[in-house]
Amino acid sequence: MNTASPDLIPEKLRQQFRDEGFFVLERVVPPEHLAMMRETCAEMIAGYDAEMDAAGVTQQGINIKGSRYFIANRHLGTRLPGFIFSDVMAEVCRATLGDNAYLFWEQFVIKGPEKGAKFSWHQDSAYVGTPHRPYITCWVTLDDVTEANGTVYLLPYSRHGTREVVPHQQQPGSNDLEGYFGDDPGDPVIVPAGSIACFSSTVLHRSGFNTTPNWRRVYLPQYSAEPLRRPDGSLAAFAEPFIVDGRRV
Repeated sequence: MNTASPDLIPEKLRQQFRDEGFFVLERVVPPEHLAMMRETCAEMIAGYDAEMDAAGVTQQGINIKGSRYFIANRHLGTRLPGFIFSDVMAEVCRATLGDNAYLFWEQFVIKGPEKGAKFSWHQDSAYVGTPHRPYITCWVTLDDVTEANGTVYLLPYSRHGTREVVPHQQQPGSNDLEGYFGDDPGDPVIVPAGSIACFSSTVLHRSGFNTTPNWRRVYLPQYSAEPLRRPDGSLAAFAEPFIVDGRRV
């Protein structure tokens, strides 16, 4: 049974996605899913911290203990599929991708108190590396997000001037890409926990530092309208079918 309201994403927001590349839904995540994602996030942070403690280090890859964590593609064997393939996400996928949707990627992005990290302007599609149909990023807030704690800023298509993937430069000392050097600050997403900012992989976005004494946790599932592949034909990430020919599978 579909428990998501048929009015979850009104035509006004669907049109905004077509015109500007994004929309924001406030307080749409069911409370039980929000609680589950917070619990899963805490468990995964504890796991990484234990591994770092055992190794006598404070950094593991791009994860820095107590500061920032990127915990990607760990949904198998967890309760996360209950949200990933939920009624709410089915409505989001139908409104943006149409009759076909595949889970492409998922990750927690966590900024520690008075730490975290900032990310320069980029398009998610720039990281795929091969031509592809744009996919969607669903930026799900596990905490209230503000400019002070490092929320995401989105640059509408109409102000960027294009909806195509633009050339990006790799930032020195990291794998981060940067694709916009103008002075438009973008539109900050300021919403309560349990909200979703849904944007196309060709929308430029950035985020700032977390300057507050609290954690800023986001869960980020991404969906594509078709399996995304590398030049050699291998899958770029996941291609788990969710909606095929209009039907949930």
